[in-house]
Amino acid sequence: MQTIQNPQQVAIVTGASRGIGAAIAARLARAGYAVVVNYSGSAAEAQKVVDGIVAADGQAIAVQADVADAVSVEAMFEQAHNTYGRVDVLINNAGIMPPNLPMLADTDDATFDRLIAVNLKGSFNTMRSAAKRMAQGGRIVNFSTSVIGLALPGYSVYAATKAAIEVMTNIMAKELRGKHIRVNAIAPGPTATALFLNGKSEEVIERMSKASPLERLGTPEDIAEAVAYLATPDSWINGQTLRANGGLV
Repeated sequence: MQTIQNPQQVAIVTGASRGIGAAIAARLARAGYAVVVNYSGSAAEAQKVVDGIVAADGQAIAVQADVADAVSVEAMFEQAHNTYGRVDVLINNAGIMPPNLPMLADTDDATFDRLIAVNLKGSFNTMRSAAKRMAQGGRIVNFSTSVIGLALPGYSVYAATKAAIEVMTNIMAKELRGKHIRVNAIAPGPTATALFLNGKSEEVIERMSKASPLERLGTPEDIAEAVAYLATPDSWINGQTLRANGGLV
């Protein structure tokens, strides 16, 4: 990925206080972007990500926003514009997964509503704001999941929210005709993050580690490299979903 030339481009990374989001923020900062490190509740962790970027001579700020709240999302974009004057890239990484992975029949209303609010409406909120505020030539990278292809029991509602993201990605790319804004999605496979590991037994983790032909879990850095590729300024790829899963599905 090329280093961005002046004027410096700006990337918002949602859910960037840890895990994949933190790795993406660091990767984009190394490529020359000023990074808005979004977080919902982990202010100290978000500041550590910012401090690491600044220590490496990059530019970054931490901005609190609950992506499920449209007003909060608008305020985040406003702060990005007030600080850096523009937004060129949006990475919709923020998402949740229920640790107990209930079957559909055992999923309560609160779990269903929260998954929809964060995983689906959260991305809808940020995509809508980006469409109105993003500079010409911008890029949006949404997050899906390779679970859609695997169709594993216990992931029905989670996977449904991500399948909706894939459809919205493809349609939004068409709706932005004339603005030169590309919209793509990435669908990670099993990745060694707290979100994935939480609630899983050692046996399940080992089995899923060996499931892909590369015989290991992905790392946050693996996903960050793929996201950086989709975020590159000059590309013909648009309206697509890239499965980053080591060949699992």
